[in-house]
Amino acid sequence: MFGGSLYVQDHPIEALALIAFFLLLSFPVHEFAHAFAAYRLGDGTAKLFGRLTLNPIAHFDQLGGTMLILSVLVAGIPLGFAQTPVNPSNLRGRHGDAVVAAAGPLSNLLIAAIVALPLRLLFPATAGELFASTSEVEQILKYIVLYSILLGLFNLIPIPPLDGGSILLSFVSPRQAWQLRPFFAQYGFFILILLILPLFGGSSLISRVLFPITNAVYGVLVG
Repeated sequence: MFGGSLYVQDHPIEALALIAFFLLLSFPVHEFAHAFAAYRLGDGTAKLFGRLTLNPIAHFDQLGGTMLILSVLVAGIPLGFAQTPVNPSNLRGRHGDAVVAAAGPLSNLLIAAIVALPLRLLFPATAGELFASTSEVEQILKYIVLYSILLGLFNLIPIPPLDGGSILLSFVSPRQAWQLRPFFAQYGFFILILLILPLFGGSSLISRVLFPITNAVYGVLVG
């Protein structure tokens, strides 16, 4: 794909639809889920910063949003991020941080399940075949379901700064969390890069684990 034309040149409608979906719905819902869970558990930081809303403008991150736009235009893959401020010390419960962290990825899986319904109803014959689409609408719906699943599962990887990292640190002892936080703060991002980079076999460690699970969940949702 990178050696030829850009994704947007061959699939302009799909590219624009993916950008619009993730910037206007997926990312805002993901971040709102974090903010709402934190608010319900006693932390009003996100509300204070105006993030307890589904307004996509409030959740737009300049760097993460730009990354998403470029990655879709070039490769057709939504790679980006947004952020929601949370103060863990305000959260009630031993695992409040884990609940807040899990809310985001779970919202992505919920979106996938909701979008899968019209996909199954409108295109019952080909819904389960990712690249056997009869129309651009069908292909867009398939990509939304697929990438929503992938985004949710990717964020559950137990490596900070991903949501799964917060879940992990919430379930280890306070002493272990105190020891792990500076390590992941310094090396977490680089560990993720290493896991994402293709290996000698042509695929990354993350893709070898996540793609089969994503395809399995996709198959369950679309039938």
